[in-house]
Amino acid sequence: MSVLRYGLEGRTVLITGAAGGIGQALSRAFAAQGARLMLLDRTAAPLQALADQLQAQGAEVQAVVCELGDDASVAAVATQVDARWGRLDVLLHNAGTEYPTPVDDPSADANVRWAGLLDNNVSGMWRLTRALLPYLPRGASVIHQSSIWGRIGVAGFSAYSASKHAVVGLTRSLALELGPRGIRVNAVCPGWVRTAAAMRSLAAMAQEQGKSEAEVEREILSRQAVPVMLTPEDLADTFLFLASDGSAALTGQCLSPSHGEVML
Repeated sequence: MSVLRYGLEGRTVLITGAAGGIGQALSRAFAAQGARLMLLDRTAAPLQALADQLQAQGAEVQAVVCELGDDASVAAVATQVDARWGRLDVLLHNAGTEYPTPVDDPSADANVRWAGLLDNNVSGMWRLTRALLPYLPRGASVIHQSSIWGRIGVAGFSAYSASKHAVVGLTRSLALELGPRGIRVNAVCPGWVRTAAAMRSLAAMAQEQGKSEAEVEREILSRQAVPVMLTPEDLADTFLFLASDGSAALTGQCLSPSHGEVML
């Protein structure tokens, strides 16, 4: 948990994908800063459990089950933001999915899986931002979750890498489009983070390469300046900074907390 203070007390913050590993860490970090939270996820039980934990610690939290691919579900979120706060200071797009999409995949649903990943990881951000735009005041911060795989190519994960490249492009385009309204748009491109989804990808890579998972992890860490796997909690301060007034001069930027695996 961050020991720094970012001046986010009382700020209204919406976080998507809140029930996942990174989403939970970010939700706890913003709650600890005194922000008022609306947490979104498609899975009700872990989302409500997280909200209950944070409320027990004194945080103001509302849990909302939302399917970002469904226009009616997204519109319902906008209605709740309007009713609860009438404004949104921070919109944090963390929701996303990750799985291999090798180009030689013979599965009948390969094309559907490829397109579905892009829709989930990119179009959901656009839908939600569009729906919530009326509630984003001057000074609001929009933060997109991308990945270092949005900076480089990765064999076997073309859809995921393409989606994260697209998030970078969306970030830069919306920064230009929303800048005149006083709204900042930035992205975070983390390196390898020890989450269930990332470890599944690591296992898939190991199987494809005929190596052990431990060997693949050692190869990953060897590409980092600091050879230590990140944890979800390690990312919190980057997001808190981008949400704060301390980053007021930053928009259209993509920060890469990756222990030096990517230096751009």
